[in-house]
Amino acid sequence: MSLKIESLHKHFAGLTALDNIDLQVGAAEFVCLLGPSGCGKTTLLRIIAGLLSADGGRILLDQQDLAMRPARERGFGIVFQSYSLFPHMTVAQNVGYGLTIRHTPQAEVQQRVSKLLQTVKLAGFEQRYPAQLSGGQQQRVAIARALAVNPALLLLDEPLSALDARVRADLRLELREVQRQLGIPTLMVTHDQEEAMAMADRIVCMNHGHIEQVGTPQELYLRPHTRFVANFMGHSNLMSREQVQTYWPQLLAHAPADADNDHLALCVRPERLQLKAQTGAAGRVGQVSFLGSIQRIHVHWMGQDLLAETSSATPFAPGDTVQVDVAPQDCAWITA
Repeated sequence: MSLKIESLHKHFAGLTALDNIDLQVGAAEFVCLLGPSGCGKTTLLRIIAGLLSADGGRILLDQQDLAMRPARERGFGIVFQSYSLFPHMTVAQNVGYGLTIRHTPQAEVQQRVSKLLQTVKLAGFEQRYPAQLSGGQQQRVAIARALAVNPALLLLDEPLSALDARVRADLRLELREVQRQLGIPTLMVTHDQEEAMAMADRIVCMNHGHIEQVGTPQELYLRPHTRFVANFMGHSNLMSREQVQTYWPQLLAHAPADADNDHLALCVRPERLQLKAQTGAAGRVGQVSFLGSIQRIHVHWMGQDLLAETSSATPFAPGDTVQVDVAPQDCAWITA
C-alpha cells in the first residue's frame, strides 16, 4: 500500500491550517510529521484518518480516492497519545476487539492476539486489565490493537509523549522494529526532533500549515533548506552573507552561485565548530554545560554568540580564550 496526498488544504474560521499539502508515503515507509504546536501536523493526520474533512485536495490509497470513504471503512490503524483502552476488558480482549466486531472466528482472534502480544513483548499479560499495567505497557497494548486488523496504514498521533524519557526511548526502538517486521506504511505525528530522527525514514518538517522540507533525517539536519528547519532540527549557528564575508571569507567560494544574497545564510551545527584554546584569541568561553560524553559551550566571538559542542575529554572553562574555525564541508548554505 502507498498513500498520496495532493493539494490538500484546510481552513478554520478563516485561518489556514493546511496550505496545499503534497506528500507521499511509500509501502513499508515510516514517515514523521514534525513541527511545533499549531503547525498543522495533527490536522493533517486526522484528515487522512477520516476524522476531519478537508476543504479541498485528494487523498489516494493505491490510487483509490478516500474522500467519500468514512473512517471506519478506510482500514487504518490509529494510536493516540492517550491509550484509550477499554478499562473493563482484559489485554487480550482489548487487542482482539477490532477482530471481534468484524465477526472473525474466535480461534483466529486468539491466534492473532497471541502473536501480536509476543511481538510487542507482552506475552503472558493476556488476562491483565489496563489498570494493572504501566504506561509503557498500556501503549504497547494500544499499538497491538491497532495492528490486529492488518491495517493498510498505521497512524500514530504522538503515541509516546505521555511516557517518561527512559520508557519513551525504549519503546520508540521497539515500535520501529515492529513496523519494520510487519512492513506497514506508517505516518507519525511528533514535536520531538530526536524522536523523529531516531525513527523516521523521512521527516516532513511543517510550519504554519505548510511543508518546509521533506527528506531523510540526515538531509534535514545536515542540509536544511530554510532558517526554520535549521533552527528547529536541533541547535544551529546562522550567519548572514555579510558576516561570512567579514569573518570567514574563504567559505564564500562554496556558496550557491545563483542564490539571492539577501536571503543567503550559513548554517553551522554546534558540533562542527572547531575550538582551539589560544591566548589572546577573539573567542571567549561563557557558560559550559557538562552533558556526559560532550560539553555544550557558549562562545562570544566577533560580536556574536555561538554555540559549540565538543568532547568533554578536552575541558574548557568560562573565561578561556579560543580560536573559532569551521571547515567548508561542515557548513550548509541556506537560501530561504
